[in-house]
Amino acid sequence: MQGAPLRVGRIPYVNCYPVYGAIDRGLVPLDATLVDGVPTALNRGVAEGALDVSVVSAVEYAQHHERLLLLPDLGITCDGPVRSVLLFSDEPAEALDGRQVVVSASSMTSVLLLELLFTHVWRSRPSFVRGDAEIADLGRFERGAGRPARLVIGDAALLLGAGPRDAAADAPPPYAHVYDLGAEWKRWTGLPFVFAVWVAQRTTPVADALRVHAALVESRDWGVAHLGELSAQAHRATGIARSVCDEYLSGLDWRLSLPHLAGLTEFFNRLVAAGRVPDGRLAFLPAA
Repeated sequence: MQGAPLRVGRIPYVNCYPVYGAIDRGLVPLDATLVDGVPTALNRGVAEGALDVSVVSAVEYAQHHERLLLLPDLGITCDGPVRSVLLFSDEPAEALDGRQVVVSASSMTSVLLLELLFTHVWRSRPSFVRGDAEIADLGRFERGAGRPARLVIGDAALLLGAGPRDAAADAPPPYAHVYDLGAEWKRWTGLPFVFAVWVAQRTTPVADALRVHAALVESRDWGVAHLGELSAQAHRATGIARSVCDEYLSGLDWRLSLPHLAGLTEFFNRLVAAGRVPDGRLAFLPAA
């Protein structure tokens, strides 16, 4: 590779372990510099041109498709429950009209999916307010009549969704209703859902981007074949129960097959119709 190595974004969350696991272990060489960051930081890095290739939220691609290319056959997807994107509520979702729902700005794909579900499935129009929706300790959440629900994502959702695991395991759940957004989308559309994709800047040399893509796919294939090892790593790193990590990773898919692309296109088309993104077209990194 000529010039400086490409800068490749990586989210240090459990759901990315299978794509980077072999690279981290030195089993698959990557002629690039890995840059770790939370989703908002990587989205910003891509928008500012500071990253050449990166995982980003699906909505980030839709909002900036004119200068980004999708990497084929790479995504973070589910075909049913996702387990790490959950709406917790004191009341049924249908009863939240006019109420406040706390969401996090770090996952706009999840927030816009939630908007669609409220509009078209639950027929309710709550008010979304920004807050820290990734805190694992529900005791720190602001509760009360004005804020009966919140969207929780990532490791916190895995912890909370698994329920209590201590001496008070028979205690009632902190929220009466839990909605898994992956399961709700599947029930509504019958399609898989794509939460994140890998993209390259259109200005990135194609040959360089293809080398990175090939390494990521090879690492992903190793990861899928070694989910047990990655689940044990996730348990050690996060403290999430091993059984929860097993169930979580076994329920995800890191491909972009035709069904996944159908789900992604359906999501984008609905966002275009709602005026939330400018275009729903998909453009991929070309083969060499």
